[in-house]
Amino acid sequence: MPILESSYNPSFLFKSGHFSTLYTGLFRSVEKPAQQRERIYLEDGDFLDLDWSFASAKTTKVAIVLHGLEGNAQRPYILGAVQQLLRNNYSVCAVNLRGCSGETNILYRSYHSGATEDLEAVVQHIVKLNKYSEIILQGFSLGGNLVLKYVGEKRVLSKEIKAVVGVSVPCSLSSSLCELLKPKNVLYATNFKKRLIEKLKIKQEQFPDKVTTSEIKNIKTLKDFDELYTSRANGFKNALDYYDKASCLQFLPDIKIPTLILNAKNDSFLGEACYPVEETKANSNLFLEIPLYGGHVGFYGDNNITYAEKRVVKFLEEQV
Repeated sequence: MPILESSYNPSFLFKSGHFSTLYTGLFRSVEKPAQQRERIYLEDGDFLDLDWSFASAKTTKVAIVLHGLEGNAQRPYILGAVQQLLRNNYSVCAVNLRGCSGETNILYRSYHSGATEDLEAVVQHIVKLNKYSEIILQGFSLGGNLVLKYVGEKRVLSKEIKAVVGVSVPCSLSSSLCELLKPKNVLYATNFKKRLIEKLKIKQEQFPDKVTTSEIKNIKTLKDFDELYTSRANGFKNALDYYDKASCLQFLPDIKIPTLILNAKNDSFLGEACYPVEETKANSNLFLEIPLYGGHVGFYGDNNITYAEKRVVKFLEEQV
């Protein structure tokens, strides 16, 4: 499909990508909807915690929402998405990826950008409930890459899946990493690395034979972390192999259901390859919107409703 024109034009301060990103991540407060936690167990013996919010009226529509790197189902950007979906008569299953629900997961492996088998487990769990005839998938950042990879892989999708939305999607993980390692992103990268290392230290306590203290101390960058842990723990040869195989970019040509990618031009996390213009033009199911502003998972809007939250609802109304 052609690239979509964007109407997003925030006030002066929020034209700054960094300000938009930081405001949403650090200062935005969203009233938490009622959530009911459900734990499901996976084929490999691990578990996922799902935080459910149910529409006030009877509905056959459900949204599965996935967070980004080191996020969870209580982050403001997730809660904001949940609120808008509830207002439009969707029940919502907000997924806490492995190790992100406040309790470390059982296995040495972790969540990662390409772990579509975990999303498939959630989808099949919901399908088996036999309550919902319409499933939509929405992912932010890492979660956006995951949902796009999932629907583009050569699998038989459940007929209930009707549409997909990715917000601030690092379609090329290597391109995104290159941006994150630049000086402009040092504060973000340092924060991510600190939190990931804290989790890795817990894994070391669980599995002392898998990783050493000296190896952890030698982690200087996010790529070092992926080289030591993410890739090895999840069956990849190394960090570059992980970035190559887990990036959704290569799967976009095979997407066969309506799919919106909303990536801001001033998102400091995204490199040029994260804006799949040619792939979008070649696939009638893809819709790519590149607002000039928005930052990374920012998109500040009036009345504490972000442009992304409004845009998702409009897209679903148009396409589903």
